[in-house]
Amino acid sequence: MIASLQSRGFRNLTGAPTALGPGINLLHGPNAAGKTNLLEAVYFGLAGRSFRGGSDRDMISFDQPSARVELALEGAEGSQLLAALDRAGERRHRLDGRPLTGGAGERPLVSVFHPDRLQLVKGPAAHRRAHLDRLVAALWPSRSDLRTRFGRSLAQRNALVARVRAGLAPASALAAWDEQLAAEAEPLIASRAEAVDRLARPYERFAHELGLEDAAIAYRQRAEGGEAEIAAELGLRRERDLGRAYTSYGPQLDEVEIKLAGRPLRRFGSQGQQRVALLALLFAERAALIESRRPAPVMLLDDVMSELDPRRRELLVAALAPSGQALLTATEQEHVPVTGEINRIAVRDGRTTALAAAARAAV
Repeated sequence: MIASLQSRGFRNLTGAPTALGPGINLLHGPNAAGKTNLLEAVYFGLAGRSFRGGSDRDMISFDQPSARVELALEGAEGSQLLAALDRAGERRHRLDGRPLTGGAGERPLVSVFHPDRLQLVKGPAAHRRAHLDRLVAALWPSRSDLRTRFGRSLAQRNALVARVRAGLAPASALAAWDEQLAAEAEPLIASRAEAVDRLARPYERFAHELGLEDAAIAYRQRAEGGEAEIAAELGLRRERDLGRAYTSYGPQLDEVEIKLAGRPLRRFGSQGQQRVALLALLFAERAALIESRRPAPVMLLDDVMSELDPRRRELLVAALAPSGQALLTATEQEHVPVTGEINRIAVRDGRTTALAAAARAAV
């Protein structure tokens, strides 16, 4: 859990420390007050990058040489996370003074609902594959290197394809890399399929409760069969790959299909339907992690209540209440139903003010 946040040179935030509590933290205030910037600062501290589009350097205040965020943590994750970025592009991301390596379990997981994150639903398949691979690593930390290992083998096979095309290596040299790539592809495909299988039912349930009827998520793989079959198919496609100068078969081409009434939501869904689909996906992932006895992710939900009716707002708060930590933004406090104690934080001109504990309990 994140106990507090302090920033320096980060967008319009003043740098004063902000205390965060367990459960739901409501950041309320007028438009352009800095609510989304505060969510972004938390994400930057956890992930070392922004969730917004554009350049990460945009996080740096206009009159500052760098942006820096410190998160104080409670629990087994460690005591302090530091993320920093300067205008030259140099980054630092440290946990208790040591560089983060990206391994599973090094820091709290995080899920984000924000308009720029709609690319996960309506953007290219590569976004969904990368997101799914992060979920695989969160569900099964021992499998966290599957994507990296496959990516390394794919890059090496593609490099050899280029060498063969240039006449610097024989085509027969690809046989060994066909086997290597197939060996790395099989467990990646199996893990992705297992992860989506765990998502399917909670995704359908949350989508239905949020107003999307007949919603579904599925994993569509290009490579069929086990290691031997994949290697054999790669061998059959060698001439094609040499003509195209890349590997044309394997999980690097797979798709995570998000559908509504049997049609791809990315093509046929409205903006509102895509927003609900993203929200249902994030909550389905949270449910799958909790069911697998993994830590619940920190939920960062930007203006999530504005398009929901009162009943669905209550449903959302009830889904968040049992476990984990969430930060929600809203222009009006009344947009977030009260079910138990909520940590209310007013945001004005980049400065935060928390209500006293007694006042929170009385609201």
